Amino acid sequence: MVSIYHLNPEDQERLLLSQKECVFNWCTKDEWPVGVIMSYIWRKGRVWLTGGVHRHRMAAIQRNPKVSIVVTSTGTAMGPGKTITIKGKVVIHWDRETKDWFYPDFALALRGDPAAAKKFHEFLDSPLRVVLEVVPEKFITYDGAKMAAHTAGTLDPKQLGQPKESDTVRLKRVLAAERGK
Repeated sequence: MVSIYHLNPEDQERLLLSQKECVFNWCTKDEWPVGVIMSYIWRKGRVWLTGGVHRHRMAAIQRNPKVSIVVTSTGTAMGPGKTITIKGKVVIHWDRETKDWFYPDFALALRGDPAAAKKFHEFLDSPLRVVLEVVPEKFITYDGAKMAAHTAGTLDPKQLGQPKESDTVRLKRVLAAERGK
């Protein structure tokens, strides 16, 4: 039952703020799921990204704004084994006000150095580029360190979460069906 190994809210926030890349997933017109790695920032309780309007994903998310974002702790100071999947709906921003706060923040978060960030900001700020805001509707998290500690018998049981429906109701249904074969 992996759903009991959720990230606590502090670690979830820390991961979303420290990671800079995610997998951005959407569905094509013929209902194929597709994902690409994109840079992002986590601000205002939302995932923020940018891309050119000529990309296939832009037409797809205009048709169907339901997307998912997958973030892993690999490559961060948190080490490997922690993940967050966000199910949400995307809002496409063309407006100057959003671009004016987003591009400088995004560029500095990715480049670090103010001079490099300024050049990147100037590159990003182009007529065919939009800002994407993913409004979360559901978080699915996993903390592999909790699973390892639990398996070793060293985890405080108070750190375990309640099992999700997938680990209770659906699992029982699948097991019952298997026994009935």
